[in-house]
Amino acid sequence: MAGVTQMTVRRRSSLSLLLARLRDRSPGLTASLLAGALAAAVGLGSFAVLVLVLWISSPYPDSGPGGALHVAAALWLLAHGADLVRTGSLSGGPAPVGVTPLLLLVLPVLLLHRAARDAAADEREVDGRGSGEGPGPGPVVALAGVVLGYLGVGAAAALYASGGALRPSWVWVCVCVPVVATVAAGAGVWTAYGRTGEPVYSVLNHLPPWVRRRVRRLLLVPDFPSRLFAAGRAAGAGAAVLVGGGALLLTVSLVWHGEAARRSFLQLTEGGSGQFAVLLLCMALVPNAAVWGASYALGPGFTLGVGHVVSPLSSAPAPLLPPFPLLAAVPDAGAGTPLNWAAGVVPLVAGVTVGWFVGGAAAGGRGGVAGEGTSGVGSGRTG
Repeated sequence: MAGVTQMTVRRRSSLSLLLARLRDRSPGLTASLLAGALAAAVGLGSFAVLVLVLWISSPYPDSGPGGALHVAAALWLLAHGADLVRTGSLSGGPAPVGVTPLLLLVLPVLLLHRAARDAAADEREVDGRGSGEGPGPGPVVALAGVVLGYLGVGAAAALYASGGALRPSWVWVCVCVPVVATVAAGAGVWTAYGRTGEPVYSVLNHLPPWVRRRVRRLLLVPDFPSRLFAAGRAAGAGAAVLVGGGALLLTVSLVWHGEAARRSFLQLTEGGSGQFAVLLLCMALVPNAAVWGASYALGPGFTLGVGHVVSPLSSAPAPLLPPFPLLAAVPDAGAGTPLNWAAGVVPLVAGVTVGWFVGGAAAGGRGGVAGEGTSGVGSGRTG
């Protein structure tokens, strides 16, 4: 009887401990869910306000406010990388819309980052973590709550957008929206914890043991975190220089073809509201054009239509392009000239930038940074 009584007491104490943990965790999880849902709602509201303003100011609106709200929800999904399908095309059949204006991605990422950062900071402050006691479940709760709350609103927006003229592709919605939400929220949680390894170790504690063992072996490589950080900095700097060079090439080509760009801008629409909408679309696509310019400078170039490659060496005759200001910057068809070949300076500068960052990191490692990185890995716990 004594053994049975002792076992019953242990079960009751374990159940009480579990209930206490659930009570402690539920307010933080609820706050994180609300933060993620609010971030999605603010993003959707921003797109809705912009589309409604353009719809109200348009002299020839195609549909009512319901159609404008459907377009806003579809654009919000497009900003996450999800493909859309336009049902009312000129050919009568469905037409895919798969070019994501990269500038539209900035707003959802910023909202997610801030929501996850604030939720993780609240978790850390309330629970008293960060005092050297080891990683707790706080980062996981903040990350999961923000992502789930965001995806809940995103699912409702996708269902609503499916009834409009621009309908989402469900495969891309189910892939792109969760990936963007998880990456942006994870960066926010990492920022809240001072960009240290604590949230990473907390996530590892919730993974299967065989995954933890493999990651631990990787992290125990001498100076692995500092080397990874240095490689990331060098790659980021090189990519920034490359995309910046692509933006410079875009600017030069637009100035060179300034008259054609101006004519195409005036041909698209009449009235101030239509021109303002075209201007907003051009601004949203400027990062895309910068990436295409970087690809042009690297050598492979980009394609217009099917099989029409535009590169510094040669540009195939492109099909009849629509009158759009950014398309006026496309180089003329024919063999490349020394002026086109000059774009090769951009990847050379990017390569020099990467080498400069790598050399600086190597010099810093010889000065003692390697020892600091090794000791930092040893202080983390992944068990």
